Amino acid sequence: MEENITTRNSLIETYGFNDSDFKQIEDKGISLDTISNQLSLFRNKIPKITLQSAATLQNGIWNLSEEEFKEKISFFDEKKSVLKLEKFVPASGAASRMFQFLNEFLNTFDVETDTINGYINKTQATSLTVFLTGMEKFPFFEAVNEKLEATFSDIHSWEIDKKNYYFIKFLIGSENFNFGNKPKGILPFHQYKNHVATPVEEHLNESTCYASSKGISNLHFTISEEHQKEFELILSTVKSKIESDNNSKININFSYQIEKTDTLAVDFQNNPFRDENNKLVFRPGGHGALIENLNNIDADVIFIKNIDNVIQNHIETISLYKKALAGILMQLQNQIFTYLKDFDGNLVSENDLKSIIYFIKNKLNIVISNDFEITDFDDKITYIKEILNKPIRVCGMVKNENEPGGGPFWINTNGNISLQIVETSQIDLQDEEQLQIFQSATHFNPVDIVCGVKNYNGEKMNLHKFVDNNSGFIVEKNINGTNYKAYELPGLWNGAMANWLTVFVEVPLITFNPVKTVNDLLKPTHQTQ
Repeated sequence: MEENITTRNSLIETYGFNDSDFKQIEDKGISLDTISNQLSLFRNKIPKITLQSAATLQNGIWNLSEEEFKEKISFFDEKKSVLKLEKFVPASGAASRMFQFLNEFLNTFDVETDTINGYINKTQATSLTVFLTGMEKFPFFEAVNEKLEATFSDIHSWEIDKKNYYFIKFLIGSENFNFGNKPKGILPFHQYKNHVATPVEEHLNESTCYASSKGISNLHFTISEEHQKEFELILSTVKSKIESDNNSKININFSYQIEKTDTLAVDFQNNPFRDENNKLVFRPGGHGALIENLNNIDADVIFIKNIDNVIQNHIETISLYKKALAGILMQLQNQIFTYLKDFDGNLVSENDLKSIIYFIKNKLNIVISNDFEITDFDDKITYIKEILNKPIRVCGMVKNENEPGGGPFWINTNGNISLQIVETSQIDLQDEEQLQIFQSATHFNPVDIVCGVKNYNGEKMNLHKFVDNNSGFIVEKNINGTNYKAYELPGLWNGAMANWLTVFVEVPLITFNPVKTVNDLLKPTHQTQ
């Protein structure tokens, strides 16, 4: 209580907080210490990560043969019947970036005086060329076209530029299909013979293939509360058929990004940013806030995959690699749990430590402290138990094809070397040495993660204990024409899992099929073959 009063007084003296501010903070469920810590991060800045080297094959990334993958798959299939499996899909993101180049077109194109060819030449809008060339192949083409014909009786006499302009306007305009403001998960992605499938439906299909035990699949979507009914509507039309086709029962749950994970915004003097009513401005804390949602999942093995990374073809191949990653996780856990139970039973000798250390170094890619060898036996045991008694993640990594996003690196944190998934924004690219390490990266993070979050006694671990709270991201945002700064929490697969046991495994590119822009839907993996 005394700490709370001290923090309250400090916020009043330093930033001019008032009773209304404290009520606003309390209503969100945010502690004053959290607010104070966030303001400190703005003042002191979040230090850039120091890269030691890129993680590469045999240097941080497992490179398995086809036979080894098969063995991991078999292990998973043999052991999964006693486990609860769950698939965790972050799905709250809006599709605005998917249609950004179309929005730019609508904002600057004058349908009465401009030509689309002139616009493309003037603005170098190659994405628009691709969109218009492949327009009839999009899974939403028929629906939008039918709406246009029903709305404009004379559309068949229009010039092609006018037709294309109104097609785009209907597609993303708020008065019609409004795709730019909807979550990706409920948009049409794949055209089948008799119906169009959304990412939600494809994730249901996938879950029956690998996140299923004893005929039961568990699927968890994190969504915005305002869109839940739209998700439920889709599920009501497809779930029963998928269950019947796959002889499986699918349990589906939703959760929201809770308010207490929102973060305080500041101006460019690092003072709290306020709206026109002098209220503090808070923003969602980014996908790192989902560690709270993940922490509430009660499952033995959790598969994490982004909502837009689905495929129309090769679902069987995708599923095999998911099973393989889970098999690796389960084998590693079995060995880790055996060691920890042996420690509890005082069954480990000095000689046994050699094989345990070998496992830690070569299977878990953990760099052992330099002074380990000179510490006494009991301290060695304590040190090893602290290393091993953590949640574990096995992450698929694909070859780098210059996709935007994070990748696997060895990093140096005050002399401690560890494997991490690092985002470009966390790296000081003005530093020549860091830039060279970044450019030497051979692999990319597709968010293809399998997690074990229970300890060797079968108890759920508190995932908050393994977050690096000194990481995160400071970003610039705009509201009503005014720029401000916002803090995003340590990313779910970055700082939020920084202190997990981490294993990287190379998987083929076929497992990574994101839809970052609408034109990605024209790629072969999203088209009928």
